[in-house]
Amino acid sequence: MIIFELLQYPFMQRALLGGLVLGFLMAYMGVFVVLRRVAFFGEGIAHASLTGIAIGVLAAYNPLLTAIGVAIIFAAAVFYLERKTTIHPDALIGILFPSLMSLGVVLLSLQKGYQPDLISFLFGNILTIKSSELITMVIFSVLAVIFLTSLYRQIVFSAFDKEGAEISGISTDLIDFIFYILLAITVVLGVKMLGIILVSALLVIPTSIGKLLARSLKNLTLISVVVAEAVVVGGIALSYLFDIPTGATIILFGATIFFAVLFGKRLAGRVL
Repeated sequence: MIIFELLQYPFMQRALLGGLVLGFLMAYMGVFVVLRRVAFFGEGIAHASLTGIAIGVLAAYNPLLTAIGVAIIFAAAVFYLERKTTIHPDALIGILFPSLMSLGVVLLSLQKGYQPDLISFLFGNILTIKSSELITMVIFSVLAVIFLTSLYRQIVFSAFDKEGAEISGISTDLIDFIFYILLAITVVLGVKMLGIILVSALLVIPTSIGKLLARSLKNLTLISVVVAEAVVVGGIALSYLFDIPTGATIILFGATIFFAVLFGKRLAGRVL
């Protein structure tokens, strides 16, 4: 099988392990993103992370860590401005993320010469993942999953009924702040695999497929994770087999499954 062939190469071993870890995290986070309807926020974080990547490149430091730092600052800024201004959150994100992305472009213009690592962040290429980056991904992913699991009830409660959550004693502002930070970290980790442009798709596609099939929130979470892992592994295998870009292949594979399930359900409904 092609998977066993892939596992013969160290770079593929790192790619598959990183993909499985990120697939789990992004699908798990994606359930909350869809419930809270903040997919645009994830998109904004991805674009804003370009400034962090640029800082890392210029400083000859790990761009993944600097991107996480900038993404956390971005998330905190949106959280603060949401509560201190009358501007709608979407408008805030629409102002902040192109501003930070523009700053990233300006900073990158100061760096001369070809930057292969930078290209992988812009367009995604998990096949180029380094051991140090894999370790960083695993550590941050484990921490994010632990936090999400420990706050699962509070996040879901505040998503469905914010006033009820506050009455029951849940600090919804604190939950929102932690959620924004965790989402920022998740998106930046996914940038290495899918690139700035495509990363938010993996937050949405597995959960959207899960919503077509699940009948409870727990089933939605389980199906989303299983689908994400299948999409990542299948996408990596297809990209290797046909020698095409990995990030784009993962998303196209996921989109194909989504439309197959969507039209399959509609067809089955007509037949029955």
